[in-house]
Amino acid sequence: MKNLLLVTFLLFGSITFLQAQEQGDSRLHVLGQYGLRLDEPGIGMGWEYFFAPQFGLMPSYTQIFPAVGRAGNFSADLRYYLSKDKSQVYVVTGYSLTSENPQPGTAGTKRNLSGANVGVGAVVPLTDWVGLSTEFKFQSQGFQQTYFRFGLDFPLGK
Repeated sequence: MKNLLLVTFLLFGSITFLQAQEQGDSRLHVLGQYGLRLDEPGIGMGWEYFFAPQFGLMPSYTQIFPAVGRAGNFSADLRYYLSKDKSQVYVVTGYSLTSENPQPGTAGTKRNLSGANVGVGAVVPLTDWVGLSTEFKFQSQGFQQTYFRFGLDFPLGK
């Protein structure tokens, strides 16, 4: 509970106005995810940094909730924004590492799978300080699954 309050305080304490992405800007993403092939939901967070005009780098971690066991996914994605309008459409490619343990508490059952990500997405502003983020992303490792990611993004400024 303390961690949730701390994250909430940091989120709202550092938010600036939503604007077009510029070099040096960054955004905090709070997201949900749903695996379309295996019906696996997940929740996660990511931080996007714009290192060049229209290019963002976004590392993120998602805790996945499979029917049996535990799983988590770390992704490092490169985003290229096709538009600077109010709705910002982008393409994404990157690296992904999934750790899964189908039998927690049993020795030798954890495995790591790495692979590539490709996808498309959009960020649509809802207010001056929050936007809606949606994304379809295919991950090549493991079960080769397409994910629908959705959530909120909060601009942090420069």
